[in-house]
Amino acid sequence: MTDERIYLYDSTLRDGAQTQGVDFGPADKLAIAVALDRLGIDYIEGGWPGANPTDDAFFAQLPRLSHSRITAFGMTRRPGRSAANDPGLTAVLASPAKTVCLVGKTWDFHVEVALGATLSENLDMIGESLAEAKRRKDEVHFDAEHFFDGYKANRDYALRCLKAAHEAGARWIVLCDTNGGTLPHEIERIVSEVTAQIPGTQIGIHCHNDTENAVANSLAAVRAGARQIQGTLNGLGERCGNANLVSLIPNLMLKMGLKTGLSESQLRQLTHVSRLLDERLNRPAARGAAYVGESAFAHKGGLHVSAVAKDPRTYEHIVPDSVGNRRHIVVSDQAGKSNILARFDEIGLEIAADHPRLGRLIDEVKAREHDGFAYDGADASFELLARRALGSVPEYFTLVSFRVITERRFNAKGELVTQSEATVKVDVKGQRVLTVGEGNGPVNALDGALREALLPVYPRLADIRLVDYKVRILTPEAGTKAVTRVMIESADGAGRHWSTIGVSANVIDASYNALHDSLTWFLFHEERVAGEKAAD
Repeated sequence: MTDERIYLYDSTLRDGAQTQGVDFGPADKLAIAVALDRLGIDYIEGGWPGANPTDDAFFAQLPRLSHSRITAFGMTRRPGRSAANDPGLTAVLASPAKTVCLVGKTWDFHVEVALGATLSENLDMIGESLAEAKRRKDEVHFDAEHFFDGYKANRDYALRCLKAAHEAGARWIVLCDTNGGTLPHEIERIVSEVTAQIPGTQIGIHCHNDTENAVANSLAAVRAGARQIQGTLNGLGERCGNANLVSLIPNLMLKMGLKTGLSESQLRQLTHVSRLLDERLNRPAARGAAYVGESAFAHKGGLHVSAVAKDPRTYEHIVPDSVGNRRHIVVSDQAGKSNILARFDEIGLEIAADHPRLGRLIDEVKAREHDGFAYDGADASFELLARRALGSVPEYFTLVSFRVITERRFNAKGELVTQSEATVKVDVKGQRVLTVGEGNGPVNALDGALREALLPVYPRLADIRLVDYKVRILTPEAGTKAVTRVMIESADGAGRHWSTIGVSANVIDASYNALHDSLTWFLFHEERVAGEKAAD
């Protein structure tokens, strides 16, 4: 291998959105993109501009990233049109993304049957589309759709398609196993033959998981010289999913000794990012997931536990902390101090590893997680918990009581309407305030009443808006008595986004707890900013 650097291309926001049951909103896409950037991913495929309102909303307000390149996805021009006069291609090239990835046909069967084009015209479509994109953008990638099927059917033509993209200036030419039917030994052989004609430093691999080989196929391609890997977080994707970047990254770095855009400290965020995605999807994380699952380093009593106690390498192929996970002994949970410290770095909280209260915080986090809290997707609540345990956070207001009433009735027009009313009693700066708020649901009404009580004292709260609200049932076996987890994402006019959590058998109570954390986190940071300005 002449180049040990592997470039990582995440397509969660597009390929992942094609997963059955997954529906990203604009707020989800923004939060995931920011998490991927912090992780150190090289390319983030934001979606297909012009394809749907969600993707359009994302590209209309791209997040500020420090490492990753946002990539717009599209396709080569259609038959019978010029590259400058194709509506689909125009929409992609008009996006603010400075990197684009265009997909094109490389299987002669698809060209003639699906596109209804001649083989010669398809080569023109690839070359002209990429040349136009290269003229208007900083960097262009070509996704060679169904490449491995095309290569097996008509090797010479499939290679001509790649060369057309290469000659047009494509930075990366990505070989796609679109139906996931190719096996690792085939991938390695074919990619080796491709890299004999086009440098591996310009070859990428994009695998689907229909034979449970997407990760193995991607690694086989790297062995054969490919230097870009496309995949998704947790292997999301249509049908059986895409290559799982969460497994690929540690395999590349820890097993194969290859360089990626991740540092060792960023690699320790891997478990956090994996679980953050699951929280946003409102689904449980896979306990048996390689590297990041709760059971990945779990040891149940007896021989394994005694062996691990003597030498963890007996039953652990890596140090769990290297990917942000932890060893879990069923009879005695071991504290994850380094994991907590890594989270502190993310939120900008400087605490010494020997802080006397750190052990107490770790115990509290574990106890709360046992009760249903999940802080991987609620950084603001975690920060408040940590600051309270290690220092202090002001009580900007204290709830005395609240009451919520929901009425379902027919209005004067004979329409069925539901309206909620919330009464809140709080102590603010030594004064007791009683307010009433109305809303289209109990949480909306509660939020309105709480803000009305606080705005006269804290007018900046008017700047906060609720971006997302999710409820998850934690104990479905309890039926309507189930414990619920509420996740709230908030934002302000400065572009800050933060997430908070509440857990209770009463969904309104859980919602209030998340709302309380959201408002408190905002006021705390506003106070810090004001203090820093005064000091300057």
